[in-house]
Amino acid sequence: MTTSESGNKTETLEEPDRRQFLEKATCAVAGAGVAAAAWPFISSMNPASDVLSKSIVEVDISQIQVDEVKTVEWQSKPVFIFRRSPTQISAMQESMGSRIDPQPDDERVLKPEWLVVIGLCTHLGCVPTKKPEGWFCPCHGSRYDNSGRVIRGPAPKNLYLLPYQFVSADKLLLGKSA
Repeated sequence: MTTSESGNKTETLEEPDRRQFLEKATCAVAGAGVAAAAWPFISSMNPASDVLSKSIVEVDISQIQVDEVKTVEWQSKPVFIFRRSPTQISAMQESMGSRIDPQPDDERVLKPEWLVVIGLCTHLGCVPTKKPEGWFCPCHGSRYDNSGRVIRGPAPKNLYLLPYQFVSADKLLLGKSA
């Protein structure tokens, strides 16, 4: 604000422009400060290097015999790699599992001979044991067939699938590749 010689107060045009500039500059500096303060918290949500090293696992499946299960670790979880017999394959393709979580067998496998599932019971996360008819969780009695589909028990879902691909006839890659 400025005063003229006659004592009347008059406002110059420079004051509002300066005020708007200061408001915008203050908001920009405050926004940058908030972003700088939040950066360590946001970056701490990235996975640790030990977890990243386990995100992709290559597995040699050449030594797995028919009707044999190989258990490997992927992201600190057991993964069952099961080589099924032709009899087991046809039985699983004819069935949809149970009414708890019905799913056709061909949606659960990339190749009918190989079943790859996360080996944790979907009820409370126990590790089921392999039986001739499928898997059995000894903690609470959930049963899964040879396609990893829940047959009965308190488990609400089939054994979980994970992303995998066949790199060659005897190599399996667990996890997503870049």
